[in-house]
Amino acid sequence: MATTPAFVKKPLTSSILLWVRDDQPRRQGMDYWKGPHSKIISATPGFEEYRQIHLAESNPGLWPAVSGVETAIPVDRRIDGIAEVTFKSVFSPLSGRKQTKLAYKDEVNVFRRTLLYMGPPNSARWYKVAGPGDKAGSRALIFIRKRENVGTGAFRKIVTNRLVPALAGDGGLKELRTQVFMSWRRGLWDTPNVAHDNPADQRFHASLMLGFADADALRAFFEGDAVAKVSAKLPAFASAVHAYEVDEALTYVEDGKTLQDYRS
Repeated sequence: MATTPAFVKKPLTSSILLWVRDDQPRRQGMDYWKGPHSKIISATPGFEEYRQIHLAESNPGLWPAVSGVETAIPVDRRIDGIAEVTFKSVFSPLSGRKQTKLAYKDEVNVFRRTLLYMGPPNSARWYKVAGPGDKAGSRALIFIRKRENVGTGAFRKIVTNRLVPALAGDGGLKELRTQVFMSWRRGLWDTPNVAHDNPADQRFHASLMLGFADADALRAFFEGDAVAKVSAKLPAFASAVHAYEVDEALTYVEDGKTLQDYRS
């Protein structure tokens, strides 16, 4: 049996799923997010880390087809990027409220839809899978929608005790982070003039960030035995698994410090 790698729990992590405006070129929106909008977010007090996850424009879904599980990403719900924020403590969001109001106002300049997902305190886990000097040259971000008959507690155990060791078992990962989300609530991030539609049958319940040495290693992973073995068990607990290819993972705040220039 594969063993779970060592991990560090993070006190509070949130992911904001983002869709750039479609009345202007996608590249224009992604560049605005990377530049002017990032400066507003990076100045927020209380961050341990702030990353922008820019997803590839073409993202039909990396996960192989599984009967009874949605692995093809619907075009009308295909995400453009994720703002990934990790706080220094569970109280940190209170210190950043003034700056967050500026982010609220600026969203409409770049995004048409934004959805905030947050996990319970200490539910985000960063796993120690990389060796000294290892760096992820390619990444995949996976969102999982659980089946209605699977409870939240049971689902969290499946992610932690079954999915993680199964996916990390071959030792090829250079990054592994997981989040199990609380029930989605619009009121947590109800920004003006931006859509927040999120029907119950479209919501997600967990995410996994997987890092690889390069694009070839990423492709080999999704064609390999670990994914095939997990796929056979997915229908018992998951109704959808959307695996996105990541274009860029840009770090703006690291170890509680705002970087002068983002690090890729």
